[in-house]
Amino acid sequence: MELMKSVTIGKLKNELSAYLRYVRNGEEVIVRDRNVPVARIVPFRTVSVTEEEAELAAKGILKLPEQEMDWDAFWALPRPEVSGEALKEAIKWAKGER
Repeated sequence: MELMKSVTIGKLKNELSAYLRYVRNGEEVIVRDRNVPVARIVPFRTVSVTEEEAELAAKGILKLPEQEMDWDAFWALPRPEVSGEALKEAIKWAKGER
């Protein structure tokens, strides 16, 4: 069994390209600060995203999903029961009629 790569912050700064090669090859790298794990660098797993979503993710505004959405499983979930009064209140709130 191969151990996960681990590196100190200083060594990572000096050898970033080498550690990014590990990540590109599918490995994870644990970043340590004085032997305390503080971060994990993982391979970027691509899913179907729009150009706009990719741009927002690059700016740090949006976090991309780690896997495709299983819509069949989503729609199979039990639906909550909402009273008519709660529904009316939600519609009023959405319209700005508070």
